[in-house]
Amino acid sequence: MAHQTLQVKVKPHARASLLSRAEDGSWLAHIKAAPVDGKANAELIGLVAQAFGCRKAAVHIRSGASGRLKLVDVDQA
Repeated sequence: MAHQTLQVKVKPHARASLLSRAEDGSWLAHIKAAPVDGKANAELIGLVAQAFGCRKAAVHIRSGASGRLKLVDVDQA
């Protein structure tokens, strides 16, 4: 099982949900949801799972759950 840790900067209240890679190797996530009651984190997990072709259960926010800069672990089969 392959394991990756991503550094993701989240921008909530976007017009469309989008995950893109920056030049420095980090990731930028534009999220439609507001950062209220974990909605933005849930949308981020779904977006990362879709981008990496894995289940949502394989994506975990390791740190930064309440901030814009997050470390996200992805376990791929």
